[in-house]
Amino acid sequence: MKNLLIAFIFIISGPILSQNISQKSQLKKDYEYFLDFFISSDQSTHQKALKYIETNWSESFEIYTIESMYFLKNLYLRVKLLDILKKNTNKNYRFDYNLWYEYLWSKEPTYTPSYYTFKSLLHNSIDNRFLTYFLNREQQSTIRLDEVRWGGVIQDGIPPLRNPTMIRAENARYLNNTDIVFGISINGDTRAYPKRILAWHEMFTDNVGGIDVAGVYCTLCGTVILYKTEKDGVNYKLGTSGFLYQSNKLMYDKKTQSLWNTLWGKPVIGPLTRKGIKLDYLSVVTTTWGKWKKLHPKTTVLSIRTGHQRNYDEGVAYQDYFATDDLMFSVSKKDKRLKNKQEVLVIRIPEETEENIAISSRFLRKNHVYKNKINHKNFTVFTDRSGAHRVYFTKDIQFVSYDKKSLAIDKQGNVWKLYENKLESIKSKDTLNRLHTYNAFWFGYFAAFPNTVLIK
Repeated sequence: MKNLLIAFIFIISGPILSQNISQKSQLKKDYEYFLDFFISSDQSTHQKALKYIETNWSESFEIYTIESMYFLKNLYLRVKLLDILKKNTNKNYRFDYNLWYEYLWSKEPTYTPSYYTFKSLLHNSIDNRFLTYFLNREQQSTIRLDEVRWGGVIQDGIPPLRNPTMIRAENARYLNNTDIVFGISINGDTRAYPKRILAWHEMFTDNVGGIDVAGVYCTLCGTVILYKTEKDGVNYKLGTSGFLYQSNKLMYDKKTQSLWNTLWGKPVIGPLTRKGIKLDYLSVVTTTWGKWKKLHPKTTVLSIRTGHQRNYDEGVAYQDYFATDDLMFSVSKKDKRLKNKQEVLVIRIPEETEENIAISSRFLRKNHVYKNKINHKNFTVFTDRSGAHRVYFTKDIQFVSYDKKSLAIDKQGNVWKLYENKLESIKSKDTLNRLHTYNAFWFGYFAAFPNTVLIK
């Protein structure tokens, strides 16, 4: 995070922040003393605020202090706040904010409803659209607000690709066969979205095969999820909020500015919460361009001419982040059975059951045909040479071999062909339905679903 740049934003926009504070009552609110550091450049005001905070310390001040320290450019004030925080917590994490957040999350939340106002006003100076995300929404939240962190960009600061240009496979001369792509197929409309492009945009919205969809890529937690954006007659226009929850991208919808959890597919802060809204998702195949176009010679693929100036070379975006197992933003719960960024295949039927399975991709590469069950339904995972997974509900049929391309043989010797939407017997034309899946980094998925069953 570029803290100096962030702080500069606050310094130049202090008056804007001040104008957004509602009429003060005779008694100044606790959080307003923390906002004084950003509104005023007067040193005596700062000293009064520090004295008030130290004298009237409450456990609820911890999150105000941590977030103020994070954004302040003034080193003197940061050090003073750190001294007060260390004294009252008996912790000394210096300016390692990930550790401070982990300390907060190790216990029950201590913030008061006023934290919603503080957070909205504090972040309003970065983007005035942030004000709506939190202000007066303390009764419209289903998650801990102190687990929501700014990701470093304004709303849609990582620009989604809306109705992007797709080109024929033979015209995609910018791609190499080994480049990673995310493949989808809906009602015969088959497309590929190269990782090297999507990592710079983290979302596309489009109509694919007659279905309105949003493909959401959370680079930090390694997920690409393809959501149907229409639910119960409402088509939600989604975008990138600029905030994270447990290191997972939070989306927003344009109409209500509610925040949506990407992995859960539902609103978690705002007027849409507690209305039973949960988006349906479809399958995404992570594979190589060479493998995908061989299986789907008529596929279209994202044009490199996106309308944005980026270095779309393979492996450039998030190069440093993907190179290590370290996290950029901490999470409250970790599980060391796998490395943080080890990839898992997600098996869920959220409309039927809370049961949840995560299967190590490394395990599946060694077991190209893998059978299990969820909610008493048998499924089989087929993993090809590129490491791509396709999963089908296989009833009582047992498969014994797979050519790691597109053909599988069952125990009775019947040959079946793998399609993106079904598994079909070549002889009888019987079909088995696809189970919609996606991949994720283990740490991010476990943080969202700590009760998941891991197979490795």
